[in-house]
Formats: sequence, C-alpha cells, structure tokens
Amino acid sequence: MLEHLRTLFVRDIDALRVEVGLYPDDGLLWREVPGCPNSGGNLALHLVGNLRHFIGAQLGGTGYVRDRDAEFAARGISRAQLQAGIEQASAEVARTLLALDPARLKEPFFLPPNVKPIETGLWLLQTSCHLAYHLGQIDYHRRTVTGDRTPSGALSAKPLFGT
Repeated sequence: MLEHLRTLFVRDIDALRVEVGLYPDDGLLWREVPGCPNSGGNLALHLVGNLRHFIGAQLGGTGYVRDRDAEFAARGISRAQLQAGIEQASAEVARTLLALDPARLKEPFFLPPNVKPIETGLWLLQTSCHLAYHLGQIDYHRRTVTGDRTPSGALSAKPLFGT
C-alpha cells in the first residue's frame, strides 16, 4: 500500500506543478471567479501547506509550521514562488514516504485535539483524495480565467501502469 500511495502522491504533485505552470501569467492565478471561493493560487498554497504539514512535519518531522489562514489570504505570489513551494513539498513528501516504515500505516495518526485518531494509512488516503479534489478545482479555475479548454492531463492512470 505504501508504494501505491507514493505513486499517487508523486503523480498528483507533478500534476500540481503542471497546473500552476499552465497559467500564462502570474495575475491569472489570483483572479477571482464569481461563485468560486478560492483562486488557483490560493488552492496551490493550500495544497503545499497541507502536504508539508501532515506528511512533512507530522510524519517526517521536518519542523514545518503551517499558517492555514495565510494560504487563503495571500495574493499576488508569483508562479515561480509557488513552484518553489511545490518543489519543497514534493521533496518532503518523497523523503517522508520513502523512509516510512510500512507498519506505521496501521498506527494511529493524531489530528487536532479532541479529534479521534485514525490509522495513518487511512489519513494518507484522505490526504491523497484532498490533493486530487483541489487539483480538479485548480484545473477548472485555470480554464475559466484563461478560456483555454486544453486539459492538463492531471490524474492520468498511466503512472499506475508504469508508463
């Protein structure tokens, strides 16, 4: 299961990198769309913060301290800066999941106080689903603000078949 989780996280973090790169300029990342609560830039920051917090810091002991409110309040960060954050999250996730003992998947993962712990493996599956959900939102945001209907290829099944 751990190898499958690694495959999904690598694929989806790569897709996040591609999605951010497909915005033709920095300003469109932050354009607000009526009826949509978050810009593509804020969703990308949120995913970076989520991955670095739950996988990097909590499982990998990186020491990263999350500022979730800033993930949704920030504006105007360049694509290059977002890509640097994605690279950092990617490295932390890869390093953590490569070093993770498979037995850890059955152990409890402790969330905020007063929340019942769940198995680490289930929490990693939830985190993967969360990443995929927001990737879809970023794709639709990009298509909406650019008018470009070209798909990014995110969530392709090809990596699952080793191609």
